[in-house]
Amino acid sequence: MGKISNLAAGLAGAVALNVLHETIKNKRSTPRIDQLGEQALQKTVRYFGGNITDSDQLYAATLAGDLVSNTIYYSWIASSKTSFIWPKALAMGLLAGLGAIKLPEPLGLNPKPVTKTERVKAMTIGYYVFGALVTAMVATALRKK
Repeated sequence: MGKISNLAAGLAGAVALNVLHETIKNKRSTPRIDQLGEQALQKTVRYFGGNITDSDQLYAATLAGDLVSNTIYYSWIASSKTSFIWPKALAMGLLAGLGAIKLPEPLGLNPKPVTKTERVKAMTIGYYVFGALVTAMVATALRKK
């Protein structure tokens, strides 16, 4: 597969992850990955002397950043040999999910939006695995063409 196809598969996984999250984020006891992303973006912007005061702009910028970073991350799945796509997708999805729940505190972020209960932690990991598996599915389909 070429780089464009890898990115297309990665984008499919990133979009799937974000659609899943956005669809149920306001339900009780679900992860708020968006809040974690907003914290990270705001912290980065402040480091460079800026500040995003408009909540809609912060949300939009965070969503754009999520799509770009997850597309790039997930595209690595599609760059695998065909026989390794599914195991690599599962491993990378698990690693991304574990990173989402384990890295916020060491990075100086409030982990509560993704760690408040064991259920929320499991769902957070599941979201990233879902995105990775969608990537593998799209990459596999693109290879058959």
